[in-house]
Amino acid sequence: MSYPKFYDTVEDIKLVDPLSMVLGAFDEGKYEVSYLEVVKSAGHSCPTVAGAYIITDAALKALFPDERAVRGSVKVEFKEALEDGVAGVISNVVSQITGATEVSGFKGLQGKFARHSLMSFNSNIESSARFTRVDTGKSVDVTYNPSLIMPNPAMQPLMGKMMQASASKEELKEFGALWQDRVARIFESLDKVVQVEEV
Repeated sequence: MSYPKFYDTVEDIKLVDPLSMVLGAFDEGKYEVSYLEVVKSAGHSCPTVAGAYIITDAALKALFPDERAVRGSVKVEFKEALEDGVAGVISNVVSQITGATEVSGFKGLQGKFARHSLMSFNSNIESSARFTRVDTGKSVDVTYNPSLIMPNPAMQPLMGKMMQASASKEELKEFGALWQDRVARIFESLDKVVQVEEV
């Protein structure tokens, strides 16, 4: 399997999942989610998928500063409606990592380990998303702004050729490389593109 090597440099998100421990999936319920795994699930890597990974990682570090984040114990709110823009793409990645879902998630075992009703949309917030620990009520707002990392100017004419189905194989490969270069630069500029504020 061939993919951009910077995927391997992105820090994994460390989790502990009580449900996975009970069901024998992982020893002590501990495991890591990598950016590569998220890309596989999404089917592609882009500023939106990267942003969803970045905001989730930043929020979980703020909510669980001295321990692994507990999957299934975080509520997530979005300002946008599920149908708006890229909200669905972002929420899918966030759900994969945190376990939070709107209504489709796991209903639990005898009242425990439920994952549904932990995600909501059309929330009255100004940030990209709000993450809240269910056990303590601590919340953080996370704002993501990838526009600060500009795409390579060569991408625009290449995209025009792609849309007209006139791009050569070499040009298609160049476009993909430039696209992933921007994603890599976003990960290299976390201090610029993401902000976390305790509510």
